[in-house]
Amino acid sequence: MHAVADFLFEVGFLHKTPRTGYRFLGSGTESVSEHSFRSAVIGYVLSKMRPDSDPCKLITMCLFHDLTEARTGDQNYVYKQYVTVNEEKAIRHFCNSLPFGSELGEILAEYKSRSSLEARLAHDADQLDLLLALKEQKDMGNSHADEWVPHLLKRLYSDEARSLAETIQRRNHKDWWFSDHEEWWTPDV
Repeated sequence: MHAVADFLFEVGFLHKTPRTGYRFLGSGTESVSEHSFRSAVIGYVLSKMRPDSDPCKLITMCLFHDLTEARTGDQNYVYKQYVTVNEEKAIRHFCNSLPFGSELGEILAEYKSRSSLEARLAHDADQLDLLLALKEQKDMGNSHADEWVPHLLKRLYSDEARSLAETIQRRNHKDWWFSDHEEWWTPDV
C-alpha cells in the first residue's frame, strides 16, 4: 500500500506542474492535471462519437497520458528540440512497485505507439484540449494563438476530431454561458 499511496501523491504533483507552452504563447496558464482532466472529458465525448472504441481504455489513456511529467516536467515542442527525456525510465520506476503497474505501463506504451483506435483518439483528445485553450486565448485577444492552430490540426487522426475542431474554431469560448441567455443578465424586476 505504500507504493500506491506514493503513486497517488505523485499524481497530485501534476496539480503543481505547469504546462510550459503558455510561456511561448504569452498568455494563459494551466497545470498538467487541469489539461489531463479536460482531455479525459474530451476522450469520453470522442468515445460516444466512436461507439467502436473502448471508452474505459480511452479515458484511462487520457487521464494518464502525461503522468511522467510529474517526474520530467512538461516538455513543449521547443524544449523537445534541446532536451531528451527518458519517459520509459520514469514509467518503469513508478510502475515497478505498483500492483497494477504492468497494466498502466501497457496503457502508456499503447498510447505512445498510437497503435490502437483508443490511442489515436486519446492523442486527438490531447490536441483538442489544446485547441480549446488556444481558442479561449484568441477570444480574449491573443492574436498569436491562431498561429499554432494549423500545426495542431495536422496532428489530428480521426474525422470526429477534425469535425469537432472545425466547430470549436467557429464558436466563442463564452457562448455556452453568455449567448442566448438574455434572461440570466436582465431578469424581470
